[in-house]
Amino acid sequence: MRHSRSAPDRAATRSILSISTCWRAILPALATLALLVLMPGASRAATGPCDIYGSAGTPCVAAHSTTRALYTSYNGPLYQVSRLSDGKVKAIGVLTAGGYANAAAQDAFCKDTSCTITRIYDQSPLHNDLAVQGRGGNGGPDVAVAADALPVTVGGHQVYGVEISAGTGYRNNATIGVAKNGAAEGMYMVTSGTHVNNQCCFDYGNAETSGDDTGNGHMDAINFGTECWFGNCVGTGPWVQADLENGLFQSGAGPGQDAANTGNQTPFVTALLKNNGQNYFALKAGNAQGGILTTTYSGAEPTVGGYMPMHQEGAIVLGTGGDNSNGSIGSFFEGVMTMGIPTDAADDAVQANIVAAGYGGPTGIVGTLKPGSEISLQSRAPCCGTSYVSHGGLAADTTSIVAISPASSTTELQNATWIVRRGLADSSCISFEARSFPGDYLRHYNFTAYREPYDGSTQFADDATFCPQKGNDGKGKSFASVNYPTKFLRTYDYGVYVAGDGGTNPWDTTIGFPDDSSWTVTAPLAP
Repeated sequence: MRHSRSAPDRAATRSILSISTCWRAILPALATLALLVLMPGASRAATGPCDIYGSAGTPCVAAHSTTRALYTSYNGPLYQVSRLSDGKVKAIGVLTAGGYANAAAQDAFCKDTSCTITRIYDQSPLHNDLAVQGRGGNGGPDVAVAADALPVTVGGHQVYGVEISAGTGYRNNATIGVAKNGAAEGMYMVTSGTHVNNQCCFDYGNAETSGDDTGNGHMDAINFGTECWFGNCVGTGPWVQADLENGLFQSGAGPGQDAANTGNQTPFVTALLKNNGQNYFALKAGNAQGGILTTTYSGAEPTVGGYMPMHQEGAIVLGTGGDNSNGSIGSFFEGVMTMGIPTDAADDAVQANIVAAGYGGPTGIVGTLKPGSEISLQSRAPCCGTSYVSHGGLAADTTSIVAISPASSTTELQNATWIVRRGLADSSCISFEARSFPGDYLRHYNFTAYREPYDGSTQFADDATFCPQKGNDGKGKSFASVNYPTKFLRTYDYGVYVAGDGGTNPWDTTIGFPDDSSWTVTAPLAP
């Protein structure tokens, strides 16, 4: 059974399998045999996503996650981080076999410097690892994502996801066992409905081995975003779509055919695609925190030439299109690809497993400034004792203080709830992540406070890091900006700013400064 790995072992495996054209010709059969014999789910209870799919006869040929093991007995590395200060790398594994990522190992290794994710290991026996993507026909070369850009709570554990921004992406052009030339396959990913855009292409799945667009049907990947390729989309998205190359398909005809499919805007989304490679594909979506999958399309492949049958090439991409179109943003927490098209029952069991994993659940720490604690920030200004720091709606927006009462809506309570994170720019300070928007932080721009997604830049990290100290009113807490140490989070005219005790901006007024720049840290308003 799998669970130790080394670079020499991996290299030897690939060398043996590529000795001759004959070996390459029988590789799919060998891969199938290896999966059926070696995969954990073949001989034990189905408890992880890949155990479930394996027991249903559609074993995983790729299993990628930076948050948790996807087989119940997996005890190997999840991802690799590279340290900026000296270029050294470290593999980040799991706390226990089948468990959650050991994020503390990353924190210790990256202390006082910054790290990037340079490899995402494949947990399947085929070792289809993802490395930073090189140049493609329409973009690149890409860069690695910041390793701490997407902290998330899963099963009560503090771990990290992969926050894709424009110009970042991962790829493997030399995979083993991934569907080619009309073979059947399935795939899913857990992503976020709050960190999206309308650029091409936030994909996970099967792509060209050349890094170029080689024609219709040469891709078979999940796409998630707000790009409406064919027009006539319902709602504002983001939608689960199939990137089959030269089109993001919500149906065989292209546009969505389900009037109820207006998109999935929940903080965590399960996005699923399966394709028999010949004449049928299906799309499903669901809230990864609860509920069941909804089928948004199930029917014929596109009738335009090239899609019946498909012509997949077997590369794997994450965060870009098949030709490395890399203008998209997105969040990736876990994803798998299967050999064969999974049953609906297996899909449903995997969704139940994802929900049980506990994405975005309570951290177990409340009301303190310890990293991982969930809090709300109550104004200490005389005008506003019932008001709390709150962010806007679905789009990144300016931050304000909002009065909270017993009649306040669930959304209002959620918008005023934050998770304390280690300071993005200084680990001795803190940053505030919006609980309902994974990867979005309270940051200042032109001294005005906003909620925006972390883009991995030094400027953003500085703008989103605050150093707590005794309240300027002598009682509460005040939060100094790490890049403007004499300026503090302050409420002024019901907005929130980074302000000084005197200055050129209206919010720098000395009147009321001690109270306006002091806050009471409370238990989170949202349960």
